[in-house]
Amino acid sequence: MSRAAETAARVSPTRLLRRSRVRWRVFTLLAGLGAVAYFQQKEVTIAAEQIMPQLSLSQMQIGWLQWAFVLGYTPTQILAGRVGEIFGARRTLTAACVIALAATIALPLAPRLLTGSALFAGMLLSQLLLGIAQSPTFPVGAGVVRAWLPVRRWAFASGVQSSALQLGAAATPPVIVLLMQRVGWQQALLWSAVPMLGVIVLWAWDARDMPRDHPGVNRSELELIGTSESAPVQPLAGTFRVLLRRDVLVLTFSYLSMNYVYYLLANWSFLYLVQERHLGVARSGWLAALPPLGAALGAGLGGAAADALAARYGARWGYRLIPLLSLPVVAVLLVVAVFHADALVAVSLLTLCYALIELNEGPFWAATMRTAGARTMTATGFLNTGGAAGGLLGIPVVAYLSGHGAWTAAFGLGSLCAFGSALGWLVIDCEARGESTAPRGSHSVRSGTDSR
Repeated sequence: MSRAAETAARVSPTRLLRRSRVRWRVFTLLAGLGAVAYFQQKEVTIAAEQIMPQLSLSQMQIGWLQWAFVLGYTPTQILAGRVGEIFGARRTLTAACVIALAATIALPLAPRLLTGSALFAGMLLSQLLLGIAQSPTFPVGAGVVRAWLPVRRWAFASGVQSSALQLGAAATPPVIVLLMQRVGWQQALLWSAVPMLGVIVLWAWDARDMPRDHPGVNRSELELIGTSESAPVQPLAGTFRVLLRRDVLVLTFSYLSMNYVYYLLANWSFLYLVQERHLGVARSGWLAALPPLGAALGAGLGGAAADALAARYGARWGYRLIPLLSLPVVAVLLVVAVFHADALVAVSLLTLCYALIELNEGPFWAATMRTAGARTMTATGFLNTGGAAGGLLGIPVVAYLSGHGAWTAAFGLGSLCAFGSALGWLVIDCEARGESTAPRGSHSVRSGTDSR
């Protein structure tokens, strides 16, 4: 036998098989669902410029519409994660997104059917339903990341997913403003629902709960991902024990504090530029897109950096370093931004703050996934409950303060929350459970060097 033949005989058949890349296709669809979700969330804030005078609504009432979304979104996170563990990610997200699309369409149709207090109640109901429908997006999405990607890519994937969300948020101001100027706010919101439907159909057609269930995934890709089995559905008491772990609790409270700042920047930048900085609506629509663009860049970089730091220094310090360094800087820059006389400088500083906030998405989510293991959907549902609570508590506060012209106080409170969030990371340590969270039978594969 020739040397070439001997070499070929020793090569594993798996290594001769070209690896499929379905995992990234599924992840791209997941990110697309997140981008759609954020576009749906931010529409009302941008359309408020026309909604308020046309429907005689106050700024506080616009705040209540945002609050209704968070009211539906916040308490259903843990339940959404539990539903995802029972019914699987594909069916759960498909059903949830269809309901969210219906709620999105209902808002602009409400003025054609209702008037007066009934109209405002109908708008509140549509936002409440939208919040409930979107509650599975991120906890169930975390389960998709855990099932479809190697552990060394969890923070990166969480960061990239957040980048997609921010790109959706960044597209909202210019797109909605442009459509409103041409066809009015009602038609603008209706037309924006068309591409949303396309993403939902693609997810329902191509996604699977586990890689082994997808006909396009070959053996080589399964080995890279790890041939894990889906965790058996456990009784509620056993499932929720994960929520009492110290690291999960501290992560959740720290995430809550950080997300006051997130909601402040995500939901109120447009009105802040119009009302406090006295910029025109069209100009503010484009400038309001800058903070989410900075956030998109920050989320991707933060996830990649967290994975690299975790590989070098271990999960404890790898995930801890980014929040400890970035969040105190946010606390300082928020104060500088609101006191700076130049509006464009203020926009630049707010963009930087938003990017620094989003650096932390990968560390928060990957740390929770490592700590929770097979209970990832439930635990990240709890984490996102804390994140949404930052909005549930913060939105009426910002609406009240901004409605009375006290924008400085709203941003000052954000500075305190950013610093408090950083302090929580001094006690968070997910390294002790990092190895145990890898799916069974995947240790040798997940310690390899091929991470594409």
